[in-house]
Amino acid sequence: MAVGVFDLLHAGHLHYLEQAKMLGEELVVVVAHDDTVRSRKHEPITNQQLRKRMVEGLKPVDKAMVGNPPSTPIFDILAEVNPDIIALGYDQKHSIDAIKEGLAAHGHSEVQVLRVEGLSDDLDGTRKIIAKILNLWPNEDGGPYGE
Repeated sequence: MAVGVFDLLHAGHLHYLEQAKMLGEELVVVVAHDDTVRSRKHEPITNQQLRKRMVEGLKPVDKAMVGNPPSTPIFDILAEVNPDIIALGYDQKHSIDAIKEGLAAHGHSEVQVLRVEGLSDDLDGTRKIIAKILNLWPNEDGGPYGE
């Protein structure tokens, strides 16, 4: 199982999911619910159904689903997915130890939690891509948008 927002799908996302797929036979991807994205990151640029559809179209993905809203306990989705392994992206802020403790507390101590390697590319993250676009896009004075 892999989890993420997957807003503005990019090469870093594909790399993460390719590595996650190599850890097992089937890859189920949980795309963050719009309300979760709003509460933890930002207003989503693309909605959860479109993000799910985009992720489903990626070759390494066997199944994609939208995660529960933040009002639902985070570990509830495990009953539906029943993963052997949870793959974390290199830049996801989640603590492996905290996840393992939560898994054990919810009766899933057999689930492994592994962090995959990042892509060695300067545009491997949504924020990096947005920053580059803003630096290339001229503002009213003709300079980079960020100035």
